[in-house]
Amino acid sequence: MATNTGQMGYLPRGGAIFCTIPDILYLPELVFGGLVLSLVASTYLLPYNPQAYVISVAIFCFVMTFLWLLIFACGSHHNRSSWASADVAYHGFAALLYLSASVLLAYITIFWDVTVGRDELIYKLDVAAVVFSFFTTLLYVIHTIFSAIRWKSF
Repeated sequence: MATNTGQMGYLPRGGAIFCTIPDILYLPELVFGGLVLSLVASTYLLPYNPQAYVISVAIFCFVMTFLWLLIFACGSHHNRSSWASADVAYHGFAALLYLSASVLLAYITIFWDVTVGRDELIYKLDVAAVVFSFFTTLLYVIHTIFSAIRWKSF
């Protein structure tokens, strides 16, 4: 049995994606991204533009992360380095999108509460959405860092 002393990069497939870093982060990204989407959608969508942007980012990242999970689970990447590069690029882009949405959501939550007296429950839902949004951003950043480390090994 030969050992691989060069330690070439490896993209997991099947159930191995639930046992390797950074791929184990797919499920928390989906769960917390879904929470952000649910919390923002359950409040008053005022003002419309910023809230619509946050929902759009949450839907885009949720769908793309789910598709990415399926691609890795099915092994469609065939352990090619181009997929490792695409993994870094996607998760970096998703982290940037979520960061912009999180900052915008936090600003709107603070600004809207100060200028307009509103229901305390809606305010608490918005605050929870902000917290989960920043946490989801952190998950995507961590996934990007570990994907970049894996990409460098190819």
